[in-house]
Amino acid sequence: MRTGEPLPYVGDVLAALATGMWHWDTATGLVTVDAEAARLLGLPPERTTLTEAQARARLHPVDWNEITGVVQLAVAEGTLAEVRIRIMDEHGTVLRVARSRSKPSYDPERRAYELIGTLQEVTEPTPGTPAARSAVTGDWRRSREAFLLDAGRALAEARSTAEVLRVAGGLSMPGFTPDGLVVFGVEGDRLTITGQHGHQPRDMNPFSHMALTTDYPATEVVRTGRAVYLSSPDEYKDRYPLTWPLARHFGRRSWAFLPLTVAGRTMGAWLAAFAYPVAFTPDERAVLTTVARMLAQALSRAEAAESERELTEGLQRSMLPSLGPDIPGMRLAARYIPTGGGLQVGGDWYDMIPLPSGRFALAIGDVQGHDVRAAGLMGQLRIALRAYACEGHRPDAVLSRASRFLHGITHETRDQQASDLRFATCLYVEVDPATGMLEIARAGHPDPAVRMADGTVMMRPTTGGLPLGVDPDADYPTTRFALEPGETMMLCTDGLIETGGHDLESGWRRLRAILEDHRGDVEQLADALVQGVHGPSSHHTTGPLADRREDDIALVVLCRPGEGCGCGDTLTARPTVRRTLLSVAQDEPERIAEARRHLRELLHDWVSADQVDSAVLLVSEMVTNVLVHTDADALLLAEVTGEACGRRLRVEVTDAGDDLPHRRRPGELASSGRGVMLIELLADGWGVEPRGEGKSIWFELYESGRTEADAEAEADVETDMEEGAA
Repeated sequence: MRTGEPLPYVGDVLAALATGMWHWDTATGLVTVDAEAARLLGLPPERTTLTEAQARARLHPVDWNEITGVVQLAVAEGTLAEVRIRIMDEHGTVLRVARSRSKPSYDPERRAYELIGTLQEVTEPTPGTPAARSAVTGDWRRSREAFLLDAGRALAEARSTAEVLRVAGGLSMPGFTPDGLVVFGVEGDRLTITGQHGHQPRDMNPFSHMALTTDYPATEVVRTGRAVYLSSPDEYKDRYPLTWPLARHFGRRSWAFLPLTVAGRTMGAWLAAFAYPVAFTPDERAVLTTVARMLAQALSRAEAAESERELTEGLQRSMLPSLGPDIPGMRLAARYIPTGGGLQVGGDWYDMIPLPSGRFALAIGDVQGHDVRAAGLMGQLRIALRAYACEGHRPDAVLSRASRFLHGITHETRDQQASDLRFATCLYVEVDPATGMLEIARAGHPDPAVRMADGTVMMRPTTGGLPLGVDPDADYPTTRFALEPGETMMLCTDGLIETGGHDLESGWRRLRAILEDHRGDVEQLADALVQGVHGPSSHHTTGPLADRREDDIALVVLCRPGEGCGCGDTLTARPTVRRTLLSVAQDEPERIAEARRHLRELLHDWVSADQVDSAVLLVSEMVTNVLVHTDADALLLAEVTGEACGRRLRVEVTDAGDDLPHRRRPGELASSGRGVMLIELLADGWGVEPRGEGKSIWFELYESGRTEADAEAEADVETDMEEGAA
């Protein structure tokens, strides 16, 4: 063509270059192709119009999906859409590979895309060569798909902002890995730095708190929500001359700034900087855009999770009390562990309340549920219970009023749903630090456990009533016993017992083993109990209910320092005496069963099971006789002395009646008269001692391997020592 001649027709030029043209309008669903484009598609070489289904049938299914993704990306960034496609025949055989380039536009009124582009046959690059890196159908795409799957899984599993940033910093993109990453956030009208990788922290100071009006790529991305790609330093310098000096000394050659968008809101920007030139082809931009979207979702989830944790931890901190100043003559420790799932809030609580009398009260409880409503009710109930206690009410009155209060706020409307009705268990203990005397009222809560000075651990039976909030007129009788020097009492919610798949029985056995083996102070004991059921070792002794969900844990440990408790500066040897005291009133016949269980726990390590059964039978007989044949209450005192395999059990039952037991000969059908016969038959020794008011009947059992003669010899030695001392 000579100079001055008119330019040839565009169609002729494209035909000479074996390049076809096509037009696609998604509103009509029609694709128009010229003769050359039709030939490349395996159709007769003539202008024709195809439906989307017909055009899609000529392309590889994976490549059709690739086209739709690249088109949306190009519209969002205002760039060309370029993609390699495989053209198929009717039998699914690849005829050729073509490159399509188009300029898409979006009509918001019609909600449709319109594309005008070219189609040109290209040579498929050899797999593994540099040319294959940019080919949609080459190794690069397979590597990209694997990378996106791994990156998506890793980012989805990240639970905190720091973990998300760590995962983002370790991403190795296929063929173009950045060596510098920065995540920018927005605070007001300022740019902030959420995290970075590949830079020294102080190097990013000029970019922190940068005004969003600054001529900087990241601020432009935040303002517009559109990505910025800079393929060379010259392009960076020309577009952003004001902030180029800040980026120049890093020595990078290419930069990609992408918006972090969640639910249509741009929450920040992501910078990927490269030490070598990157052309940012449509495929590379697609990878970066996908990673930016996944990163934004991960950061949004992590931010929401951290906000929830901060909210719930603050809620629990505000509701759970401090234990206050030291109590003379007592040592106290407490722990609270929220449930492992959900919002990590629940209804468990503990409290230590100074009383007007100079004593103090311990309260521990569990409101039904593991949600925000349970936590709110817990806070209200704890405040109400503290108020009733500070008014000077006795333990039974405190729980009665608290039950009426909880029933009122959970049944306040007539249309209250049954699922919204809540109850709470509670254990309230009034403690006299001077004497160690405890007054306990219980509302459906697990009994306290006491570790004696010799290390024996027993569940201490107490009388109780219904859980709080069930019956506004419920009564809560009290139980009194003394915490002796060297003894430690544990109060806990059922979460401590049943965590790790245990039921109440197997969970209690696990706790008793921890309590018996521990030799430290109360703080160390509280940590050992929590670790024993909440740590890795708890899975070594799983219980029968392996599918039980985890529960909150509240724990209070109270110790009256003395010999063998471990609260002193040095650990002392544990004494060889264990003793327990239990009262059974005339109107409490059901406590006879508690007395039997109490004695079994006292003798839990006794050598002979038959002797334990005998002792339990005798205690049941003696206490029952007091309730049947007198008008007085029974007081049970059991004491074990000596070393293992040679111990002595002495049980005394005292009452205020004056009638002494005597032997009778009951007939075959008589319902009474066999008590003394049983004692003579089963006990190694027994007797009756009149008191100033009432009497005391006692019996002794000697552990297997210890004879009555040994016991008599030991008694003679004790008598000689007493006479010598006199």
